[in-house]
Amino acid sequence: MIKKTKIALSVATATLTLAGALVSPQAAAQTQAEANAKKTAALQSQVEQMATMMEAMQAELSRVKTIAASAADTTKVQELDQWMASMKNAPAQVAAKEHRVAVRGGWLHSNQGRGGANGSLAQGGAAVTASGDILAGGAVDGDDDAFYYGAAIDFNVNNDLFGVMDGVSFAVELGIEYAELTDSARSVLTGQSVTVNQLRISASPKVKFMHGSKLRPWIIPVGLDINVISPPSGAVTVMNTGMQFGAGADYELFSGISLGIDGRYHYSPDDVDGVDTDGFTLGGSVGFAF
Repeated sequence: MIKKTKIALSVATATLTLAGALVSPQAAAQTQAEANAKKTAALQSQVEQMATMMEAMQAELSRVKTIAASAADTTKVQELDQWMASMKNAPAQVAAKEHRVAVRGGWLHSNQGRGGANGSLAQGGAAVTASGDILAGGAVDGDDDAFYYGAAIDFNVNNDLFGVMDGVSFAVELGIEYAELTDSARSVLTGQSVTVNQLRISASPKVKFMHGSKLRPWIIPVGLDINVISPPSGAVTVMNTGMQFGAGADYELFSGISLGIDGRYHYSPDDVDGVDTDGFTLGGSVGFAF
């Protein structure tokens, strides 16, 4: 009986051992698969979490960019508004009036009495002056002194003398003036009056000092004169050319209105076939800036 029992126990023990040996690999394999599945699920969850975080970061970055762009646009709009307001409040800028037109007049003195010939008496008649002097051959003679009047335009070129000196302006003056030396010479043949006169056209560079000041002294280093005389010379010439040198000053009395004074010497290298146009002028002017 005891032997049978031992044998049964031995058989049972062997059976259990064999069953355990057969079942353990399957259980181990199932446990490893479950562990791998859990790891895979955990990794997938982490990846999903990272993807969610990346989407959140991208959304936040887009929001920040939008806010920054909106802020920049707002700043630009504010700057534009401030600029427009400053332009509206700023005083109107008036363009500087650098040019000048002037009416002129004064006294003219000739170095010699202005002579000429009455063309209507060129064949040997005579003329008589106011003092009763008879001039043979149709010749007439004028006074040494006369009054002149005219106008001039100053075209301002720059205010730094071509970069050489600040505050010194360079301008070009175009002028015209008329002088009547006498109207009392009279032909004894026809009884007609003979007027001795002169028209002078000039173009001169002008250097003006103290730019920006009310008082503007100036000089004309040398300018061009064109003199037209009447009556003509003995050779029936009516025109010659010469030079002028001058100095003066302008003072701005009111805004854009100035008073001026000037003295000029006029010189011609050659006379007009015996008629001398040399002399000087002294006069004043009223100028208007434009």
